[in-house]
Amino acid sequence: MGYISATKQWAIDNNKDWQPYWNDKDTKLVHFVGKDNIVFHCIIFPVMLKLHGNILPANVPANEFLNLEGDKMSTSRNWKLDMRDYINDFVKKENGGGQCVDMLRYYLTQIAPETKDSEFMWKGFQDAVNSELVNIFGNFVNRTWVLMHKLCGGKVPKLHDDASDDDDKWIIKEIESSKLKVESLLEEYKFRDALYEVIDLSRKGNQYMQKKQPWIVAKNAAENPEAQKSIDNCMHICLQLTGNLAVLINPFLPNTAKKMLGMMKVVDKMLDWENAGKLKLLSVGYSLRPPELLFRKIEDEEIALQIEKLKSGLIKSEENKKMEEKANLPEEKTSKPEIQFDDFAKLELKVGTIISAAKVEKADKLLKLSVDLGTETRTIVSGIALHFTPEEIVGKQVTVVTNLAPRKMKGIESQGMILMAEDSNVKLHFINPEEKINPGAGVS
Repeated sequence: MGYISATKQWAIDNNKDWQPYWNDKDTKLVHFVGKDNIVFHCIIFPVMLKLHGNILPANVPANEFLNLEGDKMSTSRNWKLDMRDYINDFVKKENGGGQCVDMLRYYLTQIAPETKDSEFMWKGFQDAVNSELVNIFGNFVNRTWVLMHKLCGGKVPKLHDDASDDDDKWIIKEIESSKLKVESLLEEYKFRDALYEVIDLSRKGNQYMQKKQPWIVAKNAAENPEAQKSIDNCMHICLQLTGNLAVLINPFLPNTAKKMLGMMKVVDKMLDWENAGKLKLLSVGYSLRPPELLFRKIEDEEIALQIEKLKSGLIKSEENKKMEEKANLPEEKTSKPEIQFDDFAKLELKVGTIISAAKVEKADKLLKLSVDLGTETRTIVSGIALHFTPEEIVGKQVTVVTNLAPRKMKGIESQGMILMAEDSNVKLHFINPEEKINPGAGVS
């Protein structure tokens, strides 16, 4: 019942009445939860609400889980999306910060785990921004503004009914039906599909402009009066489509919608949902501001940095965990029990040379090594990927336990174990001879 207590406190702090939020029959209560909270929000909490005379939830949209770069998110392991880092690395680099905020909003909505678990991938974030926000949505708005200033003097041209063709009628129909499509999906809490419809409308706007090619038609406008009508119609419709995009994108990317309002020189009132699907959002003859890029491209270097930071955070977390575990071990248990010489003699130790190394798929800690042991080459899977890259260990000599029973790891049979030493900073080091010797030499 803490939800209600919190509402009461908020109402006291803001001089409002809390009861309409929980007791009014006209209030629609919706619980947005993760799938692990379904039982509580569909059975236990509704029973408690019923007992106290409160309204019951009308719907409980439950999402699946969102994973990160092939693994479950974990704050304890530092495998997470840190919003402070995102703000420092992306948002603070721009004036106002709205552009990169909306980029993240877009990708998180696009991959929302509405029906099954989904994955946040930094490369996927880059692709979504560059290929959809920049190349489709942003490209259409920018082309419209550039051509409007070049071909129509920076003003909204007239729509000539007598010059309308099938392409004009097609795109007008798409604009008019857009509100119903998006609205219906929002009412069903299908936010991902609703966002797709908005982007798809901008995609259709690009297709329409490509069919009309006003920049080509403009070359013949001086000799052909009808050509200017075709240009006017194309640019008028594209401008009205842009106004609709601002209204439709506002629930998802509010900063983008406001930036578009600034380019159109209109007030926030235009973003009222009732204006979606209308074709008179911008008045004929109205002067509009110069174009501005709505989004910037995400560079490869930025993505590489985020992936490196993520992996570095995991390494640091693992090292800290090991250090804590060591610090908590009772002193008398840090040494292993005494053994006899015969026990040690059972081990077969040989010097080997690593001749190739590669990462094991879907395993952050494992490297697959090929080790030359003189008379044979063995495959050994070693949990050293967080400490060494494959490239830096090729050619290294190592000490191998060669008579250890084979063991399968991630479907790969490991035929031995490499001896390692761990320093006080939990950094691993190979146990190897001071000078290079022949692979296969015995260690005694």
